[in-house]
Amino acid sequence: MRALYATLMLMVTNITPAGAYTLSLDECLEGSEFILHAAMSRDQGMTRDDFVGRVHADLAAIQQFPPELRWFAQDEEDAALLVHASEKVFDQPQQAREHQADFLETCVRQIGAQAKDAAPPHPAGVSSREDSSL
Repeated sequence: MRALYATLMLMVTNITPAGAYTLSLDECLEGSEFILHAAMSRDQGMTRDDFVGRVHADLAAIQQFPPELRWFAQDEEDAALLVHASEKVFDQPQQAREHQADFLETCVRQIGAQAKDAAPPHPAGVSSREDSSL
């Protein structure tokens, strides 16, 4: 797990956009543990309706706090990511660690997409291909 963490840290270092909230790698890791536990709960007999219902209730309670005091669900996009992954645990069952890895990959990709969306446009006349050789 340490090697995975080190690799992911290299992937997301210095890509946080200014002025917009972006999930951190730690939040992605914590979220992946939540999804691992969701799959373990499923394996112990918890139903989809019970688990997803609790996720929605918890998110509603969490949203009563200011965003800066929340874990993970800083905005609707974060909450949707967690809900979708929780539903997937029940709708497309696989091993708990596979769900965890899938969530972590999706979360890290979301960090990258947020950074890309926030990146300044390339200067006029410079294509991304030309820019990548700098």
